[in-house]
Amino acid sequence: MPVSSGVHAALVPGGVIGNGRYRLLAKSGADDRSNAELWRGRDGQLNRDVALTVLLGDLADNEAAARARRTVERAMHAASFTHPGVSRVIDVLTPGIGIRQDEGILGMVVAEWTQGTDLMDLIVEGPLPAGAATRLLEPLGAAIEGAHHAGLVLGADHPQRIRVTSDGRLRLAFPGPRPDAIARDDVKGLGAILYLLLTGRWALPGGPNGVPVAPTGPDGSVVAPNALHPYLPHELSAVAVRSLEDTSVGGIRTSAAILQVLDQIAAEEAETALIPAVASRNDDDQVVWTTQRPVNDKQQKKKLWISVAVLAIATLAVIVWLSVQIVGFFSDEPSKGGGPTVVINQPGSNGQSAPAPTPAGPVQPGQIGVYDVTNQPDNANQASRAVDNNASTFWRTDNYFQQFPALKPGIGLMASFAEPVKLASVTITSPSKGTHIEIRVASSLDAPIEETKVIGVADLSDGQTQIQLNEHEPTGHVLIWITQLTNAGGGKNQSEIREILYTRAQ
Repeated sequence: MPVSSGVHAALVPGGVIGNGRYRLLAKSGADDRSNAELWRGRDGQLNRDVALTVLLGDLADNEAAARARRTVERAMHAASFTHPGVSRVIDVLTPGIGIRQDEGILGMVVAEWTQGTDLMDLIVEGPLPAGAATRLLEPLGAAIEGAHHAGLVLGADHPQRIRVTSDGRLRLAFPGPRPDAIARDDVKGLGAILYLLLTGRWALPGGPNGVPVAPTGPDGSVVAPNALHPYLPHELSAVAVRSLEDTSVGGIRTSAAILQVLDQIAAEEAETALIPAVASRNDDDQVVWTTQRPVNDKQQKKKLWISVAVLAIATLAVIVWLSVQIVGFFSDEPSKGGGPTVVINQPGSNGQSAPAPTPAGPVQPGQIGVYDVTNQPDNANQASRAVDNNASTFWRTDNYFQQFPALKPGIGLMASFAEPVKLASVTITSPSKGTHIEIRVASSLDAPIEETKVIGVADLSDGQTQIQLNEHEPTGHVLIWITQLTNAGGGKNQSEIREILYTRAQ
């Protein structure tokens, strides 16, 4: 029986839509934000499989009909864009043009079918290793970057619109961006897909039913992947989170920034793959370790995931222990508006504040912590080592593939004093030659970086570097702000601070 106008079509396998041309084979998913169902179908005229994005709604609902028309128009404009990371749009249909007005369908985008598997099937057994996630995501990221240069929005912000090709790359299989989608939504989608691959959790609203939602911190921001799985590279974890954040608080604006990180990690993987296999000394034994990609063996894959699960349990225990150690050191909770995170450590072995300073000479801070504007502080539990009067201990930044400000504007150590002090100099002991340092005074521990004042700058030498400070009012908070890390080559940028000496002015 025909479906009357204003009634949604009941889409079932074996059903025929689009004036009888397309037969529905299997449902691939649904995007509830657009009231769209995603189907694998069969083109009866050309005898080939196709990907169908079917927009359902009430034809009498003018607003819903207008939104569907806008989606179809945007998909039609994207038909001119060709890239391996995007399924080619073959046809678009609207009521009266390819779709009967009694079918209960407001629009349909027809694209070539992508052979392979659903993205969700890929992570059913758990998250992927960083290298595998990077290789999968690069083609989709390149497609998004190319589309944005052409002035197009793809709508790659829902996991069930993505499929994995038979040669191992992610592809937008169901084109058809939402009518109000912008390029920034594609960037967020790319970050959310990366987050999904690394954690098995979806970090944007409107995700599929049954997929775990990404956890959030006290300020509402998404928890970094390496907080869930510490073995993940910091750079990859940071780019996943920053792509989801608003650009007003340091979020990534373009897919090019994501691609730079993906390319760097891919290069690191390629270098590792050049290491020859290590054979056992017993001639009868096989290779015991290799970085070459293993044969696609189901039993071997199962053993790999069991090993990963064991590692995950062990790392979870470490996370719980670290959480207990540092939770008491957090400063005031950062605001939703993107204020910095300062994780406080008390200097000294007994955690007590230093005695009252002498009128002139060295002065010991009462507390010190890692200051970070992206809520991902580097090695927060090591901050007190920079003021423990022991040059054999140290605080070290994470290793970054790109220099600041690619992923964050900088990283620092914020010291607080028992009473306001006026400093003459700061002496830093460090082996990290070339690290660029700014000495800044702040009104509070979590003062935004733009509200701090620079009173001294220097590039560190290998050893001790004394930084003479400009005239300034007495302050209770002094920030050692690093804006350039030591470059060790090969995409390794990292700095280390062994000791900081604060000298009070006369």
